[in-house]
Amino acid sequence: MSSPLKIAVFISGTGSNLGSIIRNQSKYNYQVVLVVSNKESAKGLDFAREPNIPFYTFQWNKEDKELWHLQEQISLQQCELIVLAGFMKILPEPFTKAYKNKIINIHPSLLPKYPGLHTHQRALDNGDEFHGATVHYVNEELDAGQRISQTIIETKGCNDADSLATRLLVREHSLFPYTIGLIAANRVTWQNDELYLDGEKLTEPVIFNE
Repeated sequence: MSSPLKIAVFISGTGSNLGSIIRNQSKYNYQVVLVVSNKESAKGLDFAREPNIPFYTFQWNKEDKELWHLQEQISLQQCELIVLAGFMKILPEPFTKAYKNKIINIHPSLLPKYPGLHTHQRALDNGDEFHGATVHYVNEELDAGQRISQTIIETKGCNDADSLATRLLVREHSLFPYTIGLIAANRVTWQNDELYLDGEKLTEPVIFNE
């Protein structure tokens, strides 16, 4: 087996997806070597403290366009992929360009539906029968990068956004590690700015409903 893919995980809050990502490291042959948060008080940092994973916190400043301090940490830990797991800030364009095709994010909707916030409520307000989450690459446009994978759930029985979010979160905890694993195994690759899965151009996201 090849060496594990070294990843940095960015969080802002409770870090439940981070916890799942850490638990599945061996299964999918990747290694969390750095956790980053824009909040010193982020509860999710506890997931890094217990297994002694290096973590770095910083004060968010929207005028800081380069984020050199983050780049230094990423370089120090030799990170090969940046994973946004509930990181509630929009990364500046110079940063995303510096890591082109090296940043992925999980978004709680079936993109391209409902980019941005309040996705669960929007799905309910529109009477959607199905809802879900998408793992996608990050580019300079909000939630508009190349989609890699999705998980799909029914909205039936969920009467409010909180219950829908809770149902979906269970699936997110499976989808995200699985998708990182696809990248770690070189099953998902970039060729001439186009995304491929197992050597075939990826025109629709992989559906993973486990």
